[in-house]
Amino acid sequence: LGLGLSENAVECDLPVFEDAARWLDIYFSGRDPGFTPRLHLTGSAFRNRVAEIMLEIPYGKTVTYGEIAGRIARERGIERMSCRAVGGAVGKNPISLIIPCHRVIGSDGSLTGYGGGIERKDALLRLEKAIK
Repeated sequence: LGLGLSENAVECDLPVFEDAARWLDIYFSGRDPGFTPRLHLTGSAFRNRVAEIMLEIPYGKTVTYGEIAGRIARERGIERMSCRAVGGAVGKNPISLIIPCHRVIGSDGSLTGYGGGIERKDALLRLEKAIK
């Protein structure tokens, strides 16, 4: 492509892209990659905390929006945190596969709120054997 690049621009491989490609290859083979490619989160402190919590959700497992809200409430020493606020932060996830927002489900086990579509969320959770 190179649109807008100077003639002196040099194409090179970057380790971060190599890591991401390796992660994706392992993931789509139906296995836990066992590592997270290097990420640089740039959102608000709240959004970044939600992303960090999502990164802790094990491959093949799910958590609810309410569980994330409860954890943040405990960390902040407050009685409650809005599940909707958590849902908003989950929905703004810029790297929706590597930061596994597809593993966040409704309190009743329903597959809700996935930007890639519920069918994709279902397929990803089935790939991970998180649902049958």
